[in-house]
Amino acid sequence: MLVQPYLFFNGRCAEALQFYREKLGADVLFQKYFREAPPNPERPIKPGTEDKIMHCTFRIGATELMGSDGDCEPGNAMPSGFGLSLTGDDRASAERLFNALSDGGNVLMPWQPTFWTDGFGMVTDRFGILWMVTSPHYAGQTN
Repeated sequence: MLVQPYLFFNGRCAEALQFYREKLGADVLFQKYFREAPPNPERPIKPGTEDKIMHCTFRIGATELMGSDGDCEPGNAMPSGFGLSLTGDDRASAERLFNALSDGGNVLMPWQPTFWTDGFGMVTDRFGILWMVTSPHYAGQTN
């Protein structure tokens, strides 16, 4: 069994993919636009969404995520009830990732040492996705 996050970007998927490419080294593995879908008279493509992303798969590190522009309706609620946890290779890389995701986002917990690790921070990025970024070095770890 495999569970993968599926993120809806409400019309900003291409922008999000470019941001994640630049900031996190994301690699887009698959991408289809609404205009590429077979015609369906019962569910025609909404005018203005033809060049929006119907579905994509992208990789960040070893994790594959999926995404879409969704229904592109203005005023849709921001995602809630979940967050993505991102662990850097070391403290310095984790802090760089946190700072990169903070660009245009909202820092909920600044990057700092905690009782469980030497670096952790929480940010909602410019697309409304909650990221919890952590260093792999745990406080009090002896090995």
